Amino acid sequence: MPEGAFRLPAWGGAADAGGGVMRPAAVLFDCDGVLADSEAVANGSIAEDLTERGWPMTMEAAKETFMGTALPDIMAAVERQLGRPLPPDWSRQIVARIVGKYRAGILDAIPGAQGAVEAVAAAGIPMAVASNSGRDELRTKAGILPFFHHFQGRLLSFEDVARPKPYPDLYIAAAKLCGADPRDCVVIEDSVAGARAGVAAGCRVLGFAHETPALDLLEAGAAETFADHSALPRLLGIAPVRNLIP
Repeated sequence: MPEGAFRLPAWGGAADAGGGVMRPAAVLFDCDGVLADSEAVANGSIAEDLTERGWPMTMEAAKETFMGTALPDIMAAVERQLGRPLPPDWSRQIVARIVGKYRAGILDAIPGAQGAVEAVAAAGIPMAVASNSGRDELRTKAGILPFFHHFQGRLLSFEDVARPKPYPDLYIAAAKLCGADPRDCVVIEDSVAGARAGVAAGCRVLGFAHETPALDLLEAGAAETFADHSALPRLLGIAPVRNLIP
């Protein structure tokens, strides 16, 4: 775990003079489970592969074991469990399986995600995506979900930085893409590893308690949690935009 992973961020925008929440300089979104409803597809694909290799696993078990983890770290864990090396192109095989399902139409947005992104865009706040997905997988999702055009190419995968989450590299890089100091940014995360990464980067983390229990996200350093994207404008200190949150 990176040093400082559990410290509270020195976020300068906790409140404005009137006691309300101050708008962040940028909003940095995780992708899987926050914007794209892709956890079941990705973890189901991993479970299928591991079952074929002699480690029987369900999608639910894979999600519990690997949620928020980048493929290189998953690969290392699998090799430890199996006691033998995986094929050198194992990551490529998994990504091809996952991407094939997305392209076959098995990918939806998380309910309310489009409206939340559009509300942030309407407020004029820069945004980026920082994902532990690989580059090809992330770009495929961005090509399928139309609201990703609001990110204006600010899409970062674990392949774009030295270290994946829970290290802070992705969120530091995402803040830089937005021209912002990480301490003035808000991270939207749904996994423990991602929340720790955002806190370690110095950002204020809002935990999306969609798959992960709120208490786990708070213990990982999230400042607040929410369970519905319609709450996001208030938590970001922006006026809700009528009809943008479905």
